[in-house]
Amino acid sequence: MRVQGREEGEHKDLMTHHTNMSDAANKKEDHINETDTDPSCTITGLLASWDDFKLFQLTKFYRERLEPAMEGGVHGVSSMLTLEKLISGLDHAKVCELAEKGERAESSKLLLNLVMKKGSQARRVMWEAFVKIRNAVPKIDKILKEILDHGFVPYDYIKVTVDSSSLTGKLKVRDRMLVEHELLARGRDREEWREKSIQRELEKIRPDQLFHSSFSHRKSQNGSLAAVAGVAGIGKTTMVQKIVHDWATGKIYQNFQFVFFFKFRELNAINCTINLSNLIVIFYPYLRNILENLWENPEGLLFIFDGLDEFRDKIDFDNSQGDTESLLECTDPEFRCKMSTIVCSLIQHKLLPGCSVLVTTRPNFLHVLEMAEINVWAEILGFVGEERKEYFNRFFEDEALAEAVFKHVEENEIMYTMSCNPSCCWIIGEALGTFFSQKGKNHQQVPKSITQLYSYYIYNILKNHGRHVENPRDVLLKVGKMAFAGVSEKNVVFQAGDLIQFQLQPSQFLSGFLMELLEGEDSPRNMVYTFPHFTIQEFVAALAQFLTPDYGEILKLLNEAHGTADGRFDVFLRFVAGLSSPGSAGPLEEFLGPFPDRTVCQVVDWVREMVEREIENIGGDTGNRNLLNTLHYLFESQNTEVAQATVGPVETLSFSYLQLSPNDCTVLNHAISFCDTIKHLDLQSCALQCDGIQRLGPTLHKCQNLGLVKYQLGDAGVKPLTEALMKPDCKIQKMRLENNSLTASCAEDLVSAVTAIHSLTDLQLGYNKLGDAGVNKLLSDALKNPQCNIQSLGLSFNGLTASCAKDIASVLTIKNSLKSLNLSSNEMGDSGLKWLSVALRNPASKLQKLGLWAVGLTASCAKDLASILSETHSLTELDLGFNKLGDSGVEILSEALRKPNCKIEELGLDHNDLTASCTKVLGSALSQNSSLKGLGLCFNDLQDSGVKQVAAALSGPDCKIQSLRLKSVGLTDSSTDDLVAVLSNATSLKELDLRSNTFTDNSIIMLRRLITAQKTLEQIQLAENQFSSDGKTQLRALQGIRPKLNVII
Repeated sequence: MRVQGREEGEHKDLMTHHTNMSDAANKKEDHINETDTDPSCTITGLLASWDDFKLFQLTKFYRERLEPAMEGGVHGVSSMLTLEKLISGLDHAKVCELAEKGERAESSKLLLNLVMKKGSQARRVMWEAFVKIRNAVPKIDKILKEILDHGFVPYDYIKVTVDSSSLTGKLKVRDRMLVEHELLARGRDREEWREKSIQRELEKIRPDQLFHSSFSHRKSQNGSLAAVAGVAGIGKTTMVQKIVHDWATGKIYQNFQFVFFFKFRELNAINCTINLSNLIVIFYPYLRNILENLWENPEGLLFIFDGLDEFRDKIDFDNSQGDTESLLECTDPEFRCKMSTIVCSLIQHKLLPGCSVLVTTRPNFLHVLEMAEINVWAEILGFVGEERKEYFNRFFEDEALAEAVFKHVEENEIMYTMSCNPSCCWIIGEALGTFFSQKGKNHQQVPKSITQLYSYYIYNILKNHGRHVENPRDVLLKVGKMAFAGVSEKNVVFQAGDLIQFQLQPSQFLSGFLMELLEGEDSPRNMVYTFPHFTIQEFVAALAQFLTPDYGEILKLLNEAHGTADGRFDVFLRFVAGLSSPGSAGPLEEFLGPFPDRTVCQVVDWVREMVEREIENIGGDTGNRNLLNTLHYLFESQNTEVAQATVGPVETLSFSYLQLSPNDCTVLNHAISFCDTIKHLDLQSCALQCDGIQRLGPTLHKCQNLGLVKYQLGDAGVKPLTEALMKPDCKIQKMRLENNSLTASCAEDLVSAVTAIHSLTDLQLGYNKLGDAGVNKLLSDALKNPQCNIQSLGLSFNGLTASCAKDIASVLTIKNSLKSLNLSSNEMGDSGLKWLSVALRNPASKLQKLGLWAVGLTASCAKDLASILSETHSLTELDLGFNKLGDSGVEILSEALRKPNCKIEELGLDHNDLTASCTKVLGSALSQNSSLKGLGLCFNDLQDSGVKQVAAALSGPDCKIQSLRLKSVGLTDSSTDDLVAVLSNATSLKELDLRSNTFTDNSIIMLRRLITAQKTLEQIQLAENQFSSDGKTQLRALQGIRPKLNVII
């Protein structure tokens, strides 16, 4: 085995990158499309069908994953086992005590040991408990889904699993791609986020578990394929070398007879056709005479390919490029073909089916493997917590120096993010060591930005090696040109020919920038060169732009680089922008001479122009990502004048659904600090939790409308958010915190925010888990406080019950400022509504809008609802959709609608089990009601006859309905004549929703007549019917017959 390169890393982790729950309830009708099939029922039946021995095998197979998976549900499992008298009350108490003390791993381990000791019945009850808690414990849910998908796991998997607990390197299973730049991608994996994510849903996997374990459940007869990703310098090569070493010494994977380890950078040198047998002989000549025997047992072979991102040949599994050469397959070890074909064929199990393959790559090349049948996706994370500190303690012999450097890294957001990567730690140590080792050094000059850090790294090389070269500027220019060519071509390995091309010769000075790698005597070449880290290559490439005497091409180069879609130049451009700053250029100019003023000015002007252009183009994922990149240029440039001129007037910033790193948040905070007023900052689904809030903290108070929906904030993030906003000049008016896993534990911090931030009038807390306790705390301590100015409060999907309704009702009669309240999707029930109805009838209540969608109402509460409609003084909007009022309930409501005191303007009755039986009474009431402007009846089985009764009311002189929603109500072609006849006289109608019915082309003539005749109609929705393509074309043609008309097909 040949150990090459300088990748360091002793304490590595791999993690899964999970997507969180979907936006399920953003649209109310989503509920109507949910399947009625309960997967829990299916898995229960499957488990019940297995005998005790199979269940024992299953438990043993998944045991290593069950221990961490159970951590989030030990209370529930232990309680069920205790209830069934399978473990004692004392054992249950011990399990719970450990969990409550925060020792979840020990608690889970103890419980699983108890179960295994108690025997078959205990194991069966444990699995039954898993089914019950699966929705609350994602790791358990994942295992159950695997069992459901793949059935019982063959016992031969279990037999080959080898213990390897002595390994320090750990991995975590990866479920989907994370494609971000090497330097900046890992910021989100700060300790707090990582620990919580691992605890909830991410799974650790050791290197010996990549094959033949429960993680590789997709194994087929063709063999297994594992992919391990990691940014540059994180330790991928170190990991695979460790795997090879441990296999060779008999510690792991003894089911493999041979392990073949190849580096893609070595395979690049093979630029002719070759067969697999010859390839093996080149790297392993001593196997020449036994190859035929090897091919007879492919199940005993493991191929490791390291560094897919360095491979120059094209790998295209689905032939998306239409390359006929890519269609070639290699099925015979003696077949001669391109190197890429051999690799593809091994990965696709076409060549030596049954063998196993491990591929490592940087994250931004994972897309190449998307079409391959990967059994295990994993990613190395890097240092966490004290491991960073331990690295610097080893790097510096002086303990005080190590402490000083680490303290600076901790205080600098960008450097702390970088320091999870061992190679970046080395760069930081090299750059910062001299600052803290020289007594009396001005620590104000210590690098703060990435560009400054790399400038001092190069400065130290020049200081230590500059005397060995006559003209360091000329040499660095040549090195920089070669580095730029590598960035352009995605090349990180340079051969002797490259040095000759750029007029470079190996020297002591050059060795300060380039590492010499001896490829080994059996390799097709002997020596190659690489920068210690790819970001150093990018920095030197950027530096070259300020050293060239030919500065006329700089703008063209920058524009072309910025326009490259794959992001290869992103960090290069940040370094170029940063080097225009005197703070970054100064140290280098000491050895390299002054940077040309013209070049510096051109770069500054280019940064200004790019920021202004992207601000104008803001919108959509691409526009927002481009803007974020240009804000990085602005940050690195540290140019206050340009920042003030470009982002000062900006009022809206939206980066929703972009995966922002903490570094991105630092950059965003820098930009917002120059904005005069931020009316709207939208960071929905940026998934940064409290770390991002801390980075943004200094400027959040400047925002008027702050959107942090699906931000993964958690209870821990509310406090730093509150602290950030509680400033005398806080301008925030609306704050959206939906879907952030908030519980009652953060109620105190929410109370502080609501009472202290006097400008806050709109607070949306839907899709959290505050529960009755959390909301009661918020109501009693905040909304009843005279200092609170909340006018709109959203509490949907928060696990509230009727017990909370009394406190809500009391607030409605006290808080005159509260105008809008959303309680949808909480189990308030009929009893909860009774409390609300009493409060709403009180003249002191000023509530105008109330959301009671899917709160468990039935016909029994209809009289209370009727009293709300007829007796409230301020309520104008009421959403009662997705309840079970039924025909009898709506008939009672109809009587209230007739009364002149009824002030309701918007009424939602979607999905309420209504039929045509109630429509005569409802239609009659509508014809006499002059306040109602919008009515929703979607997802009710009204049929043609029922809709006719309702629609007829709209032609009455008193009816003022402007919006009628009839999605999925059972309309057919038979209704169109009557529908057109009655609606043509509806003089107030502006919006009509007829989606998801069964209209065909037979209705087009009458629908055209309706659209043409109804002059007030501004929008009609006809999507999801049964029109032909020609029919849709005819309807779309009506779009322009009058201004403002919108026909949606």
